[in-house]
Amino acid sequence: MKNYFKILRFVKPYWGYALLNASCNILSVLFSFFSLTLIAPFLDLLFLKDDNFYLEKMAAGKPEFHLSTKAIVDSFYYYLTEMITDPNRGKQYALMFICIAVAVMFFLKNLFRYLGQFFISPIRNGVVKDIRTEVHKKIMRLPLSWFGNERKGDIITRVTSDVHEVEWSVMSSLEVVFRDPFNIFLFLGMMIFISAKLTVFVFILLPIVGFIIGRIGKSLKRTSAKSKEKLGLLISIIEETLSGLRIIKAFNAENFMSEKFSKVNEQYNTIAIRALRKTDLSSPLSEFLGTVTLMIVMYFGGMLVLEKDALLSASAFITYIALFSQIIPPAKSFTQAFYNIQKGLASADRIFAVLEAEESIKDHQSAETIKSFNDKIEYQNISFAYRKGDEGYVLKNVSFTIDKGKTIALVGQSGSGKTTLADLLPRYYDVDAGALLIDGTDIRKLQLHTIRSLLGVVSQEPILFNDTIYNNIVFGMSNATEKMIEEAARVANAHEFIMQLPEGYQTNIGDRGSKLSGGQRQRISIARAVLKNPPILILDEATSALDTESEKLVQDALTSLMKNRTVLVIAHRLSTIQHADEIIVLQKGEIVQRGTHAQLANVEGVYKKLYELQGLSS
Repeated sequence: MKNYFKILRFVKPYWGYALLNASCNILSVLFSFFSLTLIAPFLDLLFLKDDNFYLEKMAAGKPEFHLSTKAIVDSFYYYLTEMITDPNRGKQYALMFICIAVAVMFFLKNLFRYLGQFFISPIRNGVVKDIRTEVHKKIMRLPLSWFGNERKGDIITRVTSDVHEVEWSVMSSLEVVFRDPFNIFLFLGMMIFISAKLTVFVFILLPIVGFIIGRIGKSLKRTSAKSKEKLGLLISIIEETLSGLRIIKAFNAENFMSEKFSKVNEQYNTIAIRALRKTDLSSPLSEFLGTVTLMIVMYFGGMLVLEKDALLSASAFITYIALFSQIIPPAKSFTQAFYNIQKGLASADRIFAVLEAEESIKDHQSAETIKSFNDKIEYQNISFAYRKGDEGYVLKNVSFTIDKGKTIALVGQSGSGKTTLADLLPRYYDVDAGALLIDGTDIRKLQLHTIRSLLGVVSQEPILFNDTIYNNIVFGMSNATEKMIEEAARVANAHEFIMQLPEGYQTNIGDRGSKLSGGQRQRISIARAVLKNPPILILDEATSALDTESEKLVQDALTSLMKNRTVLVIAHRLSTIQHADEIIVLQKGEIVQRGTHAQLANVEGVYKKLYELQGLSS
């Protein structure tokens, strides 16, 4: 239940609404309580007392009022007796008074019940909104290594379905959890006052009922957790299907994917049915147990009334049963709330698994700011493995320097560690050994935001969003003007094709830029980097996936972008990096060659072999 109290922490900003809700619920319970406690003295005075009793009551005088149950009952007896003995009013008037009073109290009870629900609505929805926001922010802060162990569909499920489950299972039960215990204890208190002996049976029976309900509730939580895991897998398959639709069709794999989806869908359906049946069991089970308890109470209470010394009066017993009957609905709703909470806590566990995930890439308390890049970038004896403790290092003792204004190219076979070296610079990952320095300072001692503000990235696969061209170029730079955006597009050789589109810069490019060609997507990506105007540029195989014509346009754009900047280039096509100031050749995570193109092309080694394989040798 600890995650339940963690969820309640999100209620703190809404404490004003919580107080209003609690006040309204207390008033609702009190009006319900007093409307029922009017019945016993009314029945007693109106039907079971004679004129001598009325005369004795009036002769005793008006009782002194103070805050106690006895004083309240005595005062009520006195006023009712006064009303009955009044010649102008009488028993018929008293009967009408009681009926109107009970009706008014029930009206006030339901009015305050509604107001309680009215004031809890902002809490329910506000807390869920805040949880969803916190999960999204946390996802933004988590290192890329965390996502390597998670399914994308499962993460989406946690942000959507699991948060929704918390709303309907946990937050919907919030009012019940705080209202109904007060309701139950208030009525139990009055029941003890009427007959402590009879109430002992209630205290014996309630723990037994609670134990039975608790056992089923724990089972429901386990089943619900399995259900959420299967739903996450199901959404992952849907996401993979949408992303890989071209390949699925090309390889005639529709049946394979359908069977895979159907299998998981059937498993999810089986678990969901089991969870739903356990949830549906709560209402009839709690009603049956409540009825059994009521019958036991009626039997023993009736025995007390029928005894010769009449330990309990008939009117008091009727009031007792009326009070006990009012405990059953809140007890039933409290039971339902318990089941819902158990079901929702399975989702809460999954949500807090994200919220409490370790942020291994974060600013230290004494992190420094870096406002400009002035000298050089240094990779000093860097070693790195994606899985900590893994002996298979992706990088091993790599050292090189990138002076300001220079272009360094990384080449090598796939898996040699080129992209990993580039990913260390914006701190997508931290090194396991060695250090990466900017202007002589270890980047782990610098603020993440300021490091990344110095960097521009153009990747092999352009990362674009389902939005307009304008918003994709201006992404993350809210202070850019239209003129600046157009100039960036011209530098990236993108302005001409943008203006030929139906809505120009306001054209929506679809999911991941699907409405544009590969070259057009890449030029939009370059325009975004141009607009940011970073002093350090990372180009990760930016032209490797393009046709010859698109490659030339993109390469011209990249040449313009690289002017007067410090550039780290990752390239498969060696023709694009022949003018680099230094080429570093990697093999199995180690530097095996370094030098200019002229130097490396004329020396036997990995670079010359790659150069000849691409048909570039003279």
